[in-house]
Amino acid sequence: MDNDVSAGSTTTVVGRLALGITLLAFGLGSTDVIDGVTAADAVSLAHYVGGVALFVAGLLAFRDRDAANGTAFSALGALWFTWAVSAGNQISDNAAGLFLLLFALVALSLTLAGGDTLGQGAYGLFFVSLLLLAVARFADSGSLTKAGGWFAVAAGAVAWYAATAALAHWPTTLPRRAAGRGVTATG
Repeated sequence: MDNDVSAGSTTTVVGRLALGITLLAFGLGSTDVIDGVTAADAVSLAHYVGGVALFVAGLLAFRDRDAANGTAFSALGALWFTWAVSAGNQISDNAAGLFLLLFALVALSLTLAGGDTLGQGAYGLFFVSLLLLAVARFADSGSLTKAGGWFAVAAGAVAWYAATAALAHWPTTLPRRAAGRGVTATG
């Protein structure tokens, strides 16, 4: 198999599609870029696709002995499920900020755990999104909420691309260039 093209397991593809679609919907809702669409409109999608489907993909990854994706998809499925079922409940901004901050730490752990570049990129962008959204809740800042939403959109786009690239056998890394004119690699 070519190292520049990822075949990806079915479980990984499904998990990344679920994460990507959920992040895109949630992120776009947080940005207010589409008139009349808010993050609250993503609740149903977050509940079933981001929560249930992602959690099941995590369990299937564990069954396939893929601990990294099993951990990521299960933890993130729990995040989306919890967010969706608690939507509409009256909680303080500080409690919501703490929830987002704690899950930002999960996303940071997933980023630092390694894995493929696209996975790390998606988790890293999601970490920044959650961190900005947490600070926005603590500070009651609409601008930070929008910025966090855009990072969620970017994370969703990367996760979606990673899944699509695996299905379509598209490149997932950039080709390496030679060090310079007249330089040859030994190997």
